[in-house]
Amino acid sequence: MIAALPIQLDRSSPVPLYHQLAEQLTAAITDGTLRPGDPFENEIGMSDRLSLSRPTVRRAISELVNQGLLVRRRGIGTTVANQMVHRKAELTSLYEDLEREGRTPRTEVLSLDCEAQDDRAAAVLELPPGTPLVSIVRLRYADNQPLAIMRNWLPPALNDLSLADLTSAGLYAVLRARGIRPTVARQRIGARNATAEERRTLHMSKAEPLVTMTRSAYAADGSAVEYGNHCYRADQYSVDVIVSER
Repeated sequence: MIAALPIQLDRSSPVPLYHQLAEQLTAAITDGTLRPGDPFENEIGMSDRLSLSRPTVRRAISELVNQGLLVRRRGIGTTVANQMVHRKAELTSLYEDLEREGRTPRTEVLSLDCEAQDDRAAAVLELPPGTPLVSIVRLRYADNQPLAIMRNWLPPALNDLSLADLTSAGLYAVLRARGIRPTVARQRIGARNATAEERRTLHMSKAEPLVTMTRSAYAADGSAVEYGNHCYRADQYSVDVIVSER
């Protein structure tokens, strides 16, 4: 059964009605009122119930689709995305971040294995244990200084990736060029000591720590498209997060 969410709209507010609606729909998903896979009220029904124009409702729903919170499927309708997202975040690659900061990124591919087996990565990618995965290890430079070692696992459908693909652009740009658009992700940031090999690769002293990040990225339909395990020089890398009161 499709739930009709209680929506309160202030028609005298300068805040656009589509934005008011989108904010309340987002809250219903992030607080668990709507669960992954739940059917979502259709555009016509919501327009009639809330006395809103269809373009207003369509724009609000599109906001949630673009954020990866809702999925539209032909013949099925709109449903809540399978992967719950608790915090909106901009999904970019380190390559893109460096370019945006005016730095010069460069990539050295340390290994590319199109038949790698890793049960943990397969589980994240929602594939059976033993599935051959695409495993990539890259060394990312910023202005010719080694910055990060990036280990990524991708689904077997991407087993035609080449070294040229991986050195010419960031991974997400490569995926987008193939019609795969990471929309949402879960990330975990941490820190640890570097191994001897990592210290040699990143030109670090024994006392210097690493910043670590694991990321599971998903397309708008909830399908897993990438699992990454990265480490960065702590003196060259930081994470900026903007928080606000709920």
